[in-house]
Amino acid sequence: MRVDLFDFELPPERIALRPASPRDSARLLGVRTEGPFTDAVVRDLPSLLRAGDVLVFNDTRVIPAQLEGEVGNARIGATLHKRIDLRRWQAFVRNGRRLKPGVVVAFGAGVTAVAEERFADGSWTLAFGGEEPVEVLLERAGRMPLPPYIAGKRAVDERDREDYQTMFAAKDGAVAAPTASLHFTPELMAALAGAGIGHETLTLHVGAGTFLPVKADDTDDHAMHAEWGRIEPETAARLNAVRAAGGRIIAVGTTSLRLLESAADEARVIHPFAGDTSIFITPGYRFRAIDGLMTNFHLPKSTLMMLVSALMGLERMKEAYAYAIANEYRFYSYGDSSLLIP
Repeated sequence: MRVDLFDFELPPERIALRPASPRDSARLLGVRTEGPFTDAVVRDLPSLLRAGDVLVFNDTRVIPAQLEGEVGNARIGATLHKRIDLRRWQAFVRNGRRLKPGVVVAFGAGVTAVAEERFADGSWTLAFGGEEPVEVLLERAGRMPLPPYIAGKRAVDERDREDYQTMFAAKDGAVAAPTASLHFTPELMAALAGAGIGHETLTLHVGAGTFLPVKADDTDDHAMHAEWGRIEPETAARLNAVRAAGGRIIAVGTTSLRLLESAADEARVIHPFAGDTSIFITPGYRFRAIDGLMTNFHLPKSTLMMLVSALMGLERMKEAYAYAIANEYRFYSYGDSSLLIP
């Protein structure tokens, strides 16, 4: 499909620069394939779902993956994208023409890395020096990797270290938050449990590729970056049992959805999973694992706009986004959310 079909105009003032407070006070737009849209708030979720449903969250934890360094007198910016092993990461590099294999980049606070290999997409392998875990080095020298549409409007600050982390964050490795989960609080989780709505967690380490624009004119020509994920055998078994009992599987965030769909077969059975996925979901895709999705509002012409259009239909999502803009919903990572149930 043509990428420009997924375009829309968003007034700049609709881009949220801070999250709602408290988190579960964010607005929630209800979207079905037919019928009127419904306006709610996230804390209304227990009344919007059914007993026996299960919400699936991503328990990845965002690391301070943006680094500023020097090579000689030149400034280098690096955004870690994907872990290769204990000391090596693939990274997108600003001013990367200054790098050559073997060059050492000094990131300050005693943190250095050797540029090893350049990939076809312009990213580099960075091998961090020393014996301390890379996560410790990043806490010392890195900053939270806020999306460009936020970082371009204000400075990243200490508040973002908490704001850009979900209550489920447990496993280090993401360079972008699974933002639909930012809206949840312990109080909301208790209310959901009281309404008979369960939850499960999986892990997908979101990469910096999630921020990259689609440069192709046609979706068939776009290559997705791979991300690493895991679904434990016990989790897969419980999710299959939910569906067998008539419950619905509601993915919280496109990251949870993409991993669930990567793990499901044609019979809609979810299998254990551990490895990379580069699944790219566009209209025409037949969903196997999920029955609904809670997700924030996405960028024009993005792979995530394509994903929600695959679930609900392109025209329906254009109508929903037009409604959200007209009714002053807040967009993107720190913005409001939507509940999409075909």
